[in-house]
Amino acid sequence: MEQRKINPWKWQDQFVFSQGIEVSNASRVLYCAGQASVDDKGTPVHVGDMRKQIEQAFRNLETVLQAAGLGLANVVRLNYYTTDVDAFLSAADVFASRLTAAGCQPSGALLGVAKLAFPGLMIEIEATAVG
Repeated sequence: MEQRKINPWKWQDQFVFSQGIEVSNASRVLYCAGQASVDDKGTPVHVGDMRKQIEQAFRNLETVLQAAGLGLANVVRLNYYTTDVDAFLSAADVFASRLTAAGCQPSGALLGVAKLAFPGLMIEIEATAVG
């Protein structure tokens, strides 16, 4: 599988995302459900702590990816849904370092929403990966 970042500008690099990702020679696509800050029973954890919620959501995402034999390097799209955009952006280093270490600069979107599936959740991450 080959990925080519499509970035006609440079401003997005500081936010660790790409305007587009072209994929060729891929044999499969994994569409991940939204991953949030929940434990292995689906109970919300780290209520009120955006940084810890982002860390937990990424741990959950990586668990799903690993179960499919993939990793963050295979992710080509990440959509973030958050109840607090400002808090999310102030904690951007949590996910930026993780993505950078994996060589992942996916396309995606950041959306502010009124609420998520369970009370106390502040972030949900939706991913598409290719292998």
